[in-house]
Amino acid sequence: MGEIYGVATYRKRPVEVKALRWTGANLVDMIDFLGNPRYGRVEPVGKNHYQLVLHMSGGDIVVPPGDWVIRGNQGGYHPCGKESFAQVYEYVPPLADTVMHIPV
Repeated sequence: MGEIYGVATYRKRPVEVKALRWTGANLVDMIDFLGNPRYGRVEPVGKNHYQLVLHMSGGDIVVPPGDWVIRGNQGGYHPCGKESFAQVYEYVPPLADTVMHIPV
């Protein structure tokens, strides 16, 4: 794209990301999703209550229940509020739901 001077309109490129909504109770799923403790941790904060802490470059961030954790295309993880997530992302059905036709 060449240089554009002045105000212009831009559209966000379609990008598919992996994401998991933190419920406060899905600790096993979240630990599996993060895959490595360097990205974050789930820690107890009372009887049967847990908090999710993501390790970000600027420091640790506690993710509130209901917010999403997104795996970026560069491999990092970041939180996203539920309202922002709903505005930016839409569900993509898994490929397993599509029928593959293999030539015989």
